[in-house]
Amino acid sequence: DTLNDREYAAGLAEVIKYGLIRDELFLEWLEINITALVARDKKVLAEAIIRSCQNKADVVAADELEANDVRALLNLGHTFGHAIETAMGYGVWLHGEAVATGMLMAADLSWRLGWLTQDEVLRVKRILLAAQLPIIPPIDISPEQFLQAAPYGHVTVQGAVDGGEAAQERVGDGPRADAADVGDAGAGQRLHLQ
Repeated sequence: DTLNDREYAAGLAEVIKYGLIRDELFLEWLEINITALVARDKKVLAEAIIRSCQNKADVVAADELEANDVRALLNLGHTFGHAIETAMGYGVWLHGEAVATGMLMAADLSWRLGWLTQDEVLRVKRILLAAQLPIIPPIDISPEQFLQAAPYGHVTVQGAVDGGEAAQERVGDGPRADAADVGDAGAGQRLHLQ
């Protein structure tokens, strides 16, 4: 109850991320309960926190030493998001706002690369909008500024700048052998959607 609406919404970006990266049932639950979550329903919020913590713990436990790219899933939206934060100046955009926009940018890039369907991108957009999060990057950041501001090492896939954010995997079929590994030191960014 101490966060203002903007700060609260920014925190929801990280919650939504867990549904996108690895937990289809949680994503479906979020889609059903997003209005109550935004309204700060205590029971719904408690469930969202429990499920988010469990998802993060599962990811970290699966890759405690960051040796097999599983932990890189936690970075979904962060490459584009950090570029927004850097280019705009600290505090202009809240971290969660930048990550939310970065998640949609990652989904859009993945659609352009043929890894997600347009319906999957729209699903990401709908949940972010329902959470009252921004989905459009600042218009005053040029592509060149994105490249300069993106964290070092998040470069390209087949010649296309991806910011380390390409997503290919779908929920329900587990880790795919053909999921692209992109981003910092080859860390894979995989978006789990049905």
